[in-house]
Amino acid sequence: MHVGGEEAAAIGAGVLVLLGIAAGDREDAAERLAGKVARLRIFENEEGKFDRSLLDTTGAALVVSQFTLIADTAKGNRPSFTGAALPDDAEPLYERFCAELRDLGVAVAQGVFGARMDVELVNDGPVTIVLDG
Repeated sequence: MHVGGEEAAAIGAGVLVLLGIAAGDREDAAERLAGKVARLRIFENEEGKFDRSLLDTTGAALVVSQFTLIADTAKGNRPSFTGAALPDDAEPLYERFCAELRDLGVAVAQGVFGARMDVELVNDGPVTIVLDG
């Protein structure tokens, strides 16, 4: 991941977490979601079955705050982001989520909160999952 042309964070094998924080989200949701991400069995075992988690594989997480995930597209063609938490409310929850992952034993690299980032992803297999806290 790059910010302003400079590398800001990178991981090897693991997951890219695009974290959308909605207005009204609370710390307990960040804690629950971190536990789910750490334990979600989305990596293949020796037989090719999804049976391993980040904790099992010692994979890392690159966590990027992504308020645009909270877009409301119900009316018209321009998305509304009014459902997203304000930055002063979202940043502590973003940090809490990352801290919880670390506490569980996951190596975490972070995006730069509020920055315009260029994020590169090599998707090793077609696994993209939406988790709702």
